[in-house]
Amino acid sequence: MAGRGRARGPGVRGPFLLRVPLLVPPLVCLLVALVGCGGRAAPDHARADVQRVLDRRAAAVLGHDPGAFAATGAASGYAAVRAVPWAAWSYRVKAVRRSGDTATADAELSYRVEGYDKAPVTTARTLRLARDGSGRWSVTSDRPAAKTGEQLWDQGTVSVVRGAHSLVLGVGQSGERLRSFAELADDAVPAVSAAWGTDWAGHVVVLVPRSLDGMAGLLGSPSSSYRGIAAVTTGETGGGAGAPADRIIVNPDAYGMLGRVGRQVVLTHETTHVATRAHTGAATPLWLSEGYADWVGYRGTGRTPAEAAPELQHDVTGGTVPAALPGDGDFGFSGDTDRLSKAYEGGWLACRMIAERWGEVRLDAFYRAVGAHGKRDGAVEDALKSVLGTSLARFTGDWQDYLRTQLA
Repeated sequence: MAGRGRARGPGVRGPFLLRVPLLVPPLVCLLVALVGCGGRAAPDHARADVQRVLDRRAAAVLGHDPGAFAATGAASGYAAVRAVPWAAWSYRVKAVRRSGDTATADAELSYRVEGYDKAPVTTARTLRLARDGSGRWSVTSDRPAAKTGEQLWDQGTVSVVRGAHSLVLGVGQSGERLRSFAELADDAVPAVSAAWGTDWAGHVVVLVPRSLDGMAGLLGSPSSSYRGIAAVTTGETGGGAGAPADRIIVNPDAYGMLGRVGRQVVLTHETTHVATRAHTGAATPLWLSEGYADWVGYRGTGRTPAEAAPELQHDVTGGTVPAALPGDGDFGFSGDTDRLSKAYEGGWLACRMIAERWGEVRLDAFYRAVGAHGKRDGAVEDALKSVLGTSLARFTGDWQDYLRTQLA
């Protein structure tokens, strides 16, 4: 899934007959038998047969029937997914490539987690199958398609912990550690609702892979892109009530380096992205979406600007103040880490300034107004004017002065 969410045979044909010398009738007859009378290809039922096998496999997952699952082929996959509360699980075969008694199928897997996904998550899969002497096909492997992110169960058996407002799915983690994430999420949800309001699902799905490499595998990206990033949230920007639930994906390596407050800030930040997703779109700059999420994350923690924005403070005390609000390019995970830190800090302080000067209600209204604009051009400028009664130039100047007073 990945978006930060992300895709998702021929048989023998008549022309081969043209290459057969007419002086070799037995071979001609053999080929005619293969393609059928009149030169029309004999029907290949492999695709339909494979679809039936995968339908039975899906039914076994939903029916919690390991025996029926094993009857469709490789049985190890059942243990990996059996603990997850599935509301739906199905395959749609898109193509089958045969080679004798083996086949490779391109399929789309759709699934929903009970109580969380309003619409199915879809992901491309590549399945390999083998046919036995009786002509029955069975699955030998089921893996992500090329250039498609892994699913959590591709990395091992999934363990499940339910919280009051959360569902935590993990691989290679102890029950105690997964419960700690559920506790963080359960504290994050009411904190986000207190700041943003209750017009969102009010619960979150948290994925905890074994390591940084596991996180990168879920996102379909190199590990280097997320080193030092504690968590990310995947989902559909602008997604409404009918969209699949966002997934908060944790980097357990980076999380282990944080203290209790830091861990809570991160989970609250990511939960804010879940809550605001329906009002975040192409018009929303990253300084606003990330800055707002940090504002909610730090809200009530007592952390001062100097404590929460050390990189910007270093610049400001050295006499350098940013010339403009952070651009989207400043938030690239694979770029300069100092630049990334200053981008987050600058966005947070911009939202903090709005909350202090115009009030938290106006901050929320500003966020929604920007997202509702539909396109980037003019979105921030129009919302600044209609909601805050200011211009971009004046707001930027106020923000620069705010950095000086808070960080100098």
